[in-house]
Amino acid sequence: MTEPAGGVAKQELQDFLRTADTLTLDDRRLLVRQALVLIEQNYVHRPLKEAMHAVNPVQRLRLLAQRLDRQTPETMGPEWRFHAELSEIFHSVRDLHTNYLLPEPYASKVAYLPYLVEEYYTGDERHYVVTMTVEGFEAPGFGPGVEVTHWNGVPIDRAVEANAARFAGGNPAARHARGLESLTIRPLIMHVPPDEAWVVLTYVDADGIVRELRERWRVTDNLPSFVDADRLTAAAVAQGLDLGTDEIGRAVRKLYVPQVATAHETVHGARLTAEPAEPGDEPPTTMPSIFRARSIVTPSGTFGHIRVFSFNVNDPGEFVVEFVRLARLLPQNGLVLDVRGNGGGHIHAAEFLLQTLTPHPITPEPAQFVTTPLNVRLCGRHEENPSGAVDLGPWCPSMNQALETGAVYSGGFPITPVEGANAIGQQYFGPVVLITDARCYSATDIFAAGFQDHGIGDVLGADDNTGAGGANVWTHALLKLLMEQPSPEEDSPYLPLPGQANMRVSIRRTLRVHDLAGTPVEDLGVLPSHRHRMTRRDVLEDNADLLARAAELLAARPVRRLDVQVGADELTLTTHLVDRADVYVDGRPRASADVTAEVVTVPVTGVGSARVIRVAGFQDGELVAARTVMPV
Repeated sequence: MTEPAGGVAKQELQDFLRTADTLTLDDRRLLVRQALVLIEQNYVHRPLKEAMHAVNPVQRLRLLAQRLDRQTPETMGPEWRFHAELSEIFHSVRDLHTNYLLPEPYASKVAYLPYLVEEYYTGDERHYVVTMTVEGFEAPGFGPGVEVTHWNGVPIDRAVEANAARFAGGNPAARHARGLESLTIRPLIMHVPPDEAWVVLTYVDADGIVRELRERWRVTDNLPSFVDADRLTAAAVAQGLDLGTDEIGRAVRKLYVPQVATAHETVHGARLTAEPAEPGDEPPTTMPSIFRARSIVTPSGTFGHIRVFSFNVNDPGEFVVEFVRLARLLPQNGLVLDVRGNGGGHIHAAEFLLQTLTPHPITPEPAQFVTTPLNVRLCGRHEENPSGAVDLGPWCPSMNQALETGAVYSGGFPITPVEGANAIGQQYFGPVVLITDARCYSATDIFAAGFQDHGIGDVLGADDNTGAGGANVWTHALLKLLMEQPSPEEDSPYLPLPGQANMRVSIRRTLRVHDLAGTPVEDLGVLPSHRHRMTRRDVLEDNADLLARAAELLAARPVRRLDVQVGADELTLTTHLVDRADVYVDGRPRASADVTAEVVTVPVTGVGSARVIRVAGFQDGELVAARTVMPV
């Protein structure tokens, strides 16, 4: 087998590990004590996790602390064993928001094998196939399309399940998905390095010959995140992110699709176009690491398809503007919105996006703290938003009251501002189908729940459930900064961590709205309304069958239109499948008209000088379309 000398800088795993140990015994003791603070005093899901999964992370941390107190620098075990035990305690709660993040040199590295393995189905029978290889990698009879049968001599299905048991995941589908992806790629910031120095892969080549491939694990630098979750910013405070999936997504871009790997979330000066996409075209985007947009040709017709790889951006407004720009270039008769593998990111970005797809007002998901003395103290310091980045005032009254009543959780209030979630309103008027899988997590879970709760369209699942991560996540470094605002406290429980280690914790849990109001997203996730098992054509031919199924669902839905032209004293409406239009000018109702033709004129005195015009379209008394115009 061969691999080019240039390109991705790498070293073998064993060489990396020889220089990786840096923590002293006191460092280890400090890390365990700080983990106890987060799990015992900040972790919002602890009551749920202890009940659902019969775990006791607090007691396990206390026992680990006790053992460390009895050790000396001469008797303490190897560092990898400490990392493994502390990581396993965090993994035991099956929460991808709540992690021990390893220090440098692990934190910036990713371990990988030079190929990716994905699964597909033939009927109910599961298969595993190589779908991508690192550029320039070659082996006899090996490449995309070869079927994998064994992993280090273990039948591949059993190997995936055994691997899944080592990693967090709130439901079986989520654990299986992470067990599969971590076979070949592991961010060392949160995955203990592989036990094995190499992997023997048994596969069947295109000629039906059974072969074996032995490859050593490699280690390389990963691409950095666009968002610094340790700084006191609005983006960090509104984080809803499965860091593992986000790390893997960045590593996959670096290793397998470097042409879309960018240093910044927005690429200024990209060669953009204002021309509508022709069938099969892929309009360029200013955010190639975030979006992929294209016009897809299917047996049911030509539709739009936008893949949203991540919500992990600093500017949710810019994110929504680029989405709307891309959606306008695609066919307007139906949109496939694909969030598979999206680990989340900025909760505002996820919930701001919902308004663009529906005429109905958006109700952001409410969030709750667990009512511990430390959380009450933390909220009190930010009751009046001294930093300008986080306003915890709405939560304070219920938090203070809970100390008297014994309530487990605070009141629920939205993280996403309601005005931002409804600022621009509906922008796409065709039907929309949302595609999810078990790697959808956190802000993407919140987005999928909002999509379903607001009745926007069908949810087509490539798995039985989403990843089921319903929380806002803060890092230890961010909690330490928050406790230092508006001025530092000498008795802060958050101490600096050694070696650039870090921790993350679910700080506020999110609840669903409307018909499922009050239902937590955590561990339950979003169940799809339709299920599609991935086929061989899907994993090797750009999701051909999956997109064909989504197109079938779109073709069965009505396509509406509501365009508005503003004159000095009138509005000209161009509509389809709308029989009544109500006009609101600067928030006040001004006119209502029956729509009896495709183009109608509605007199509205002085409308040309309005700040905001909203036209609501109805069919048979049901709100079906809405257009917001800001002429001034």
